[in-house]
Amino acid sequence: MISLAQLHHHLGDDLRPAGGHQVARRQISGVHISELDDPTPYLEGGELLLTTGIPVARGTADKIQAYVHRLAERKVAALGLGLGAGLDEIPEALVTSCSRSSLELLVVPSGVPFMNVSRAYWDLIAKAGQTDLIASLGTQTALARAATLPNALASVVMALAQALGGWAVYLPVDSGEETLWPPTMRGVLPQLRLETARLNMAGLHSAATFQIHGTDVVEHPVLVGRKIAGFLALGAGRKLTKADRQVIQTVCVLLSLKAQQQAEALTTAAGLDSAVATLLLGGHLDAGKALAVDLGVPLPVGYVRLLVLKADADARSSADPASMLASLQGVHVMPWLETSVRDCRLRFLKDDLEYFLLDAGPGSTDSRQVGSLKVPQGAPSDTRRLSSGTAAALSQPMTLQRVAAEAGEMSAFVREVPPGTVATPSTAAVDPRAEAWVIALRNYARADLISTVRSYLRHRGQWEQAARELKLHRNSLRHRIAIAAKLIQADLDDPDVAAHLWLAVRKA
Repeated sequence: MISLAQLHHHLGDDLRPAGGHQVARRQISGVHISELDDPTPYLEGGELLLTTGIPVARGTADKIQAYVHRLAERKVAALGLGLGAGLDEIPEALVTSCSRSSLELLVVPSGVPFMNVSRAYWDLIAKAGQTDLIASLGTQTALARAATLPNALASVVMALAQALGGWAVYLPVDSGEETLWPPTMRGVLPQLRLETARLNMAGLHSAATFQIHGTDVVEHPVLVGRKIAGFLALGAGRKLTKADRQVIQTVCVLLSLKAQQQAEALTTAAGLDSAVATLLLGGHLDAGKALAVDLGVPLPVGYVRLLVLKADADARSSADPASMLASLQGVHVMPWLETSVRDCRLRFLKDDLEYFLLDAGPGSTDSRQVGSLKVPQGAPSDTRRLSSGTAAALSQPMTLQRVAAEAGEMSAFVREVPPGTVATPSTAAVDPRAEAWVIALRNYARADLISTVRSYLRHRGQWEQAARELKLHRNSLRHRIAIAAKLIQADLDDPDVAAHLWLAVRKA
């Protein structure tokens, strides 16, 4: 086991004795966080109990003494008081009570999150080779197999709630739908989310207890490695026994296995989707389409957009792309964009740039319906943590055939976008009808009208020079140009038509 002295040595001033004396070498069995007046029903003894001081704030000396006495009777190893959130200094009555009860009193200074203490404890546990203790539960193997079955998550949560005579909720960290039993307890979800956020559970690796509507709630993180996949919250209908706590730990392991299985499946699927996106953006259109059919990956229908997101590794580790995008200035003009990015399967990451191939958006058929986004300066203060090193570039609507040609330009453009913003390069110089003209010419199967029109425009309508370059008879060239004019319903000798069509066909 890990001792208080070891934990103090590992954390330094982030966990120090209240009286300045030497920290005892008393061993601790875990780290627990609670703001309950009586957290002892959820403790086994030997824990380092962390609190922001709510149970002792503005309490009388007798109340504080009763609180400390309960902890000492439960054989809690030490009490850690976090300053800054509830209390700015240590109450003298608390120091006296802890001394009388021989309860070690430690201080977590203001600004130091409790997650630092819990992470340090588990780092020491890992080094001591004790991380596999939970795997010794005899029933775990059979239950783990059951957890891999369809709808196993709902079945496990229901069984746990029934065994405890109360309710149980699994809350995934990715904002997915909660799994709850019984359904009649759905009213606890809003307060449960608030308490989870208030305790900053997203960074904790320890259990916590609090109250919702007068009911004691215990919440456990569900881990995949060192990453939290979700939380298991319980409202027991009675006092928990040691056997109950063992069942709860078993369920946490089962949920961890299930989350790991889902994560691995998503990683595999994302890798296949990324292969399709890589082919499309690399200009291998036919190969990309063929692979998409084989893998069952849906391709965008009609016009598409290319989003390029620039972010450093720290930003990617703390937020998903949709959340990073939502934090940027300029994205509000297209409210559909965040959802499109969250649901996008055609994406791949290269260095610090992530590429997303999206449908053009509701009602978008050409660039006239969208225009360009202005690039504002700065970012809102509440999103600066995500957006300070992040920027995005969103292309104008284009055909799938044009994506490869635009990818390089978009990659260069996003590096010029100020951090904290999203911008779209303007293509106002090109008539938005030109994209449809190119499609019409490309779809003509009996002759290569793209090359014909490109040569004709390059030579400014000079029949002889264009025919010589194409190795065609002049009359054949005239016939093809007449077909092209009919297909696009425009006169190629019109200077305005010729100028915009040339800009389009030279990249086709």
